[in-house]
Amino acid sequence: MTGGDGQSLAVVVFLGFVAVSLLLCGLAAADLDDPEHFYAGGSAAFGPVGGGLAIAGDYISAATLLSTTGAVALDGADGMLFGGATVLSLFLVLRILGEPLRRTGVFTLGDFLTDRLGDSSVRRALGVASLFVLAPLLLVQLTTAGRILAAMFGLSDGALTGCTVAGGALMIAYAAIGGMRGVGYVQILKVGVVLIALTLLVGIVLARFGWSPLGLLDAARDRSGAGADYVHPGLHFGHSVAGRLDLISFETTLLLGAACLPHLTMRLHPLRDALTARRAVPWAVGPVAAVCTGVAVAGLGACALIGRDAIRAADPGGASALLMVTGALDPVAGSARHSMLFAIVACAVFATTLAAVAGITLAAASSLTRDLGRGSAPGATSRSAAGEIRRARLGIVLVGAVAVALSVLLADRGRLTLISLSFTVAASVLAPVLLYALFLPGYTAIGVRRTVCATIPLVVLLLAGSPAATGTPTAVFPDHDLHWFPLQTPGLITIPVGFLLGLTGRTRSGAAPRFTWRDPVSAGHDGRTRG
Repeated sequence: MTGGDGQSLAVVVFLGFVAVSLLLCGLAAADLDDPEHFYAGGSAAFGPVGGGLAIAGDYISAATLLSTTGAVALDGADGMLFGGATVLSLFLVLRILGEPLRRTGVFTLGDFLTDRLGDSSVRRALGVASLFVLAPLLLVQLTTAGRILAAMFGLSDGALTGCTVAGGALMIAYAAIGGMRGVGYVQILKVGVVLIALTLLVGIVLARFGWSPLGLLDAARDRSGAGADYVHPGLHFGHSVAGRLDLISFETTLLLGAACLPHLTMRLHPLRDALTARRAVPWAVGPVAAVCTGVAVAGLGACALIGRDAIRAADPGGASALLMVTGALDPVAGSARHSMLFAIVACAVFATTLAAVAGITLAAASSLTRDLGRGSAPGATSRSAAGEIRRARLGIVLVGAVAVALSVLLADRGRLTLISLSFTVAASVLAPVLLYALFLPGYTAIGVRRTVCATIPLVVLLLAGSPAATGTPTAVFPDHDLHWFPLQTPGLITIPVGFLLGLTGRTRSGAAPRFTWRDPVSAGHDGRTRG
């Protein structure tokens, strides 16, 4: 197989995905005449199957594919725990938050909290918190998209800027043209592409080891150089007291943070009724569980075939492991990027990244327009609704342009630190705010504002003083060691602080918060409210 064959297939598959996804966004754009369709895709846009697959697509990101594969390859059991926490988090959010978050006329977390608490003063606080969560994720995804695009076309790292700009332009087009429905179609298409690619990769990996998962695990342990530690938790953070606390902190942050990502909760609002929300659970959790199982097998295969030291030398965080293993599985091609298998896997990763950044951009622009701007109320006039859609599209272009510029400046620096910032803010701010608003009688807007205004600065302060910022190979400044806080993930401190601050905003009487629930399914279309 020649290098041209592999790269030609990559180009063909890439262009095919882009053409089909743009077509889907164009078809969805025909109905985007009001905010309900633009932000939510229409209340009946997706049934349980389509809704579940779209949720799975929003949940599966480049970090799920690349970082989890690298974590398994480098850290064995720790990486598998990270993948398991990812699946469990999605299951919990759908079972606990799926039905309560379903709300007509609600498009963002600011909308939801305003409706739930009956106090519009929480909008700006939720808008700021949402952008703190979404912006770091967007930068990481854009940089990844640029690198994958350059690899598919066989370009040098010097072309990274152009590839990042091209990926950003596609992202803006998807979100601005198709809105939530168009992005949902792209997410569903992405899930199919990723499952096909991972099924092929997993089959080839297992075939190399006689279709024996235990044989694969033993081979990975032998090539890891870590011995029995590879198959026991603790290799990533170490077995010291600080290391064990860091592992607990990371797992807790991942479990809570992944469940409260704004672009995921935005996908839950338009589910048409409680039955649809319940029936969507297996269609969302099943593909994510399959993907996490696939990347675990791919990570073990990378360690067994390439070796832990070689993977770490290529990327201290192991993000290149998924693509490196394709070259090891197809040695006739001469190198990874000349492999036909590489072309298929790279296209799946790029599809994942492109769809993820489109969803994140739409969520960020929605928060910018509605929570920090002037969003129209349900039932607004057609003129004001059309004006909001224009502002939302302008917000998408603005968010996309700023994100592309920042991702070009940062390149690949501090990728894991940005991810840690995003998930820690989600776990420490959005999780307590959502859970208290839903289940704590007497919770008020005061608790929301205190949680947001005090916890976010604490997260930034502790993360800046942690090994995630300085002194480790994956830090923002790896050549300087200025850390004074021992944990790489500060969630063990900031999550309890966020929950405690929320309690300070509870009324003494413990009366249930005032809210209106506009639910056309259970309350009819006459505008009656439930409290």
